[in-house]
Amino acid sequence: MNIAKEYLEKQFVVAGFKHSYLEEKIKLDIEYQLEELKKDIQAVKPIEELIKKIENIERYILAV
Repeated sequence: MNIAKEYLEKQFVVAGFKHSYLEEKIKLDIEYQLEELKKDIQAVKPIEELIKKIENIERYILAV
């Protein structure tokens, strides 16, 4: 195991760190999904495909 991975695992024991880390990961995941949706809209993808992506983002948010 490398040093960075060991350090990260030790930090996950700290509740505040774990919460902040997961919060940022969720934000980045949503941001990425929205950027993909924006590109698909600009590329004039079929409405059904766009709606499916929106529904996927909604499900992700509700699961969090």
